[in-house]
Amino acid sequence: MKKILIASLVLFLAACANNPKDKKAELEKLKKEQADINSKIAKLEMEVGSKKGDVAKDVEVYEVITTTFRNFIEIQGKVDAEKNVQANPEAMGVITKVYTTIGQKVSQGQVLAQIDDAVLRQSMAQLQTSLDLAGNLFKRQKNLWDQQIGTEVQYLNAKSQKEGLERQMGVLRQQADLYKIKSPISGTIDQMDFKVGQAVQPGAPGIRVVNANDLKAKAAVSESYGSRINQGDEVTVIIPDATDSVKTKISFAAKTIDPISRSFNVEVKLPSKKTYRPNMLAILKIVDYTNPNATVVPIRAIQKSESGDYLMLDINGKAKKVDVKVGNIYNGQAEILNGIKAGDKVITVGINGLNEGDTVKL
Repeated sequence: MKKILIASLVLFLAACANNPKDKKAELEKLKKEQADINSKIAKLEMEVGSKKGDVAKDVEVYEVITTTFRNFIEIQGKVDAEKNVQANPEAMGVITKVYTTIGQKVSQGQVLAQIDDAVLRQSMAQLQTSLDLAGNLFKRQKNLWDQQIGTEVQYLNAKSQKEGLERQMGVLRQQADLYKIKSPISGTIDQMDFKVGQAVQPGAPGIRVVNANDLKAKAAVSESYGSRINQGDEVTVIIPDATDSVKTKISFAAKTIDPISRSFNVEVKLPSKKTYRPNMLAILKIVDYTNPNATVVPIRAIQKSESGDYLMLDINGKAKKVDVKVGNIYNGQAEILNGIKAGDKVITVGINGLNEGDTVKL
C-alpha cells in the first residue's frame, strides 16, 4: 500500500512539474490521504496481527484466583482389625476334639480345640486318690488335736502332706489347661485349619479369631516423609474394593524407623462397615502441606526454559511472558509462589509457538 502511494506521488509530481502553483496544495492533499491509509493499516494490524505476518492466535485462559492448596502423599496399605489374632496351642500333642467351625462367633477364653491330655489326666487321677486320703487323714488328725489327743507334730505332718498334694494338683491343672486351645479375644473364627488327629506343637498357627467391629487401615511410609507426617494429620482412606472412602485423621504414627525397610508405620481407625474386610487394599492420601491462600494454575500452563519456569499471560490481547517460581504440584495443579497475582489471565491452551508480543484471541 505504501509503495503504491509513493508511486502515485512521483507520477503526480512529474505531471505537475510545469504547474508550480498547484504543487503545495496537491502535496497537502496526498499527505492527508497517506495519514488516513496509515491509520487503516494500523487498525488492521491490531485486528489480525499482520504486522508479524500472521493472524491472531486462538488461546484459552485461566483466570487466577486465591484458593486453598493441599499437597497429598499417596501410600498403599491394607485394612486390618485391631483385634486380629492367632489362637495358638501351648503344648505339644495330637488334636482330639475341635469344638468350633469357621465363621462361628466365640467369646474370650472359650475352648476352641482340645489336645490329647490322657497321660496327664491319669496322673491327676492318681494324685487325686492320694489327695483324698491325705485329706481324710488330716481331718481326723485335726479332730484329735482339737480334743488335745496326739502330738502337734502328727497334726502338722498331716496338714503339710495334704497341702503339698493340693499344690501338686494345682500345677497339674495348670498343665492340663495348656492342652486346651482357647480364644484370646471375642470375635469370629476366620481361620480353622486344625483337624482331629493332627499333631501340633506350641505356637503352631491354625486358628485365627477376628473382631471386625474394630478396624483400621495401616501402611508403611518411607523415612523420607518422617518430618512431614505426624499423628493427627488429615488423611483420606480409599478402599477400592468396597468403592468407599473415609476422611479422618492419622491415629498413630511410629517414631521408630525400621532398619531393614527404612520405613515407619502409620495407622488410621476406620468405622465398622460390613463392606470392610481385613487385608483389603487401602490407599492413604495424607495431607502433608496446606496453603490456605495459594495462587494456583493448571500444570499444563507452565513452560520451561534455560532460565527457569515461566507462564504466558493474556494482557489486553497480547501475549506476555512472566517468570514464576513453582511450589508444590498435585493432581494437575501447581502452586505459584511468585510472578502472578489473582485476576491475571494465564494462557493454558495455544501456547505452542506463541511468542511474547503475539496477538491472541479467546
